[in-house]
Amino acid sequence: MRVGIGYDSHRFVQGRPLIIGGVEIPFEMGLGGHSDADVLTHAIIDAIIGAAGLGDIGKHFPDSDERYRDASSIELLKHILKLIRSRGLEPHWIDSTVILEKPKLAPFIEEMKKRYYEAGIKDGTINIKAKTNEGMGPTGRGEGVVAMAVVSLREEK
Repeated sequence: MRVGIGYDSHRFVQGRPLIIGGVEIPFEMGLGGHSDADVLTHAIIDAIIGAAGLGDIGKHFPDSDERYRDASSIELLKHILKLIRSRGLEPHWIDSTVILEKPKLAPFIEEMKKRYYEAGIKDGTINIKAKTNEGMGPTGRGEGVVAMAVVSLREEK
């Protein structure tokens, strides 16, 4: 069994859709970033890569590479799943938390799980939580979104 931790954060910006967990969330702002800035998927990818001992998300998808401009983070996740499976590893459990003041994510969590299952995460192996920061710090002031994830990988025989 291997364990990895993932973290990501992005600022809110005007003129972009808000994509979290592969789902477009209705909101007046989106997240700034080179790809679609899907903060939750980035944290999950980073945790998977960490558990596999393969560096971090920036190593695999650098923001200096135009191929990844506005890229779907779900597609990046599919690529990472293929990579770790080629090494005999499989996600066993994913626990994640998204921290933001608004919008409320509870109505979208089941759809997020569905997107991850469609991307190749096995059914029933992911948990997604949404929390506020109780008005504290940049996230609490509504400046952006933070996501964290813990992933356990197991070696498949």
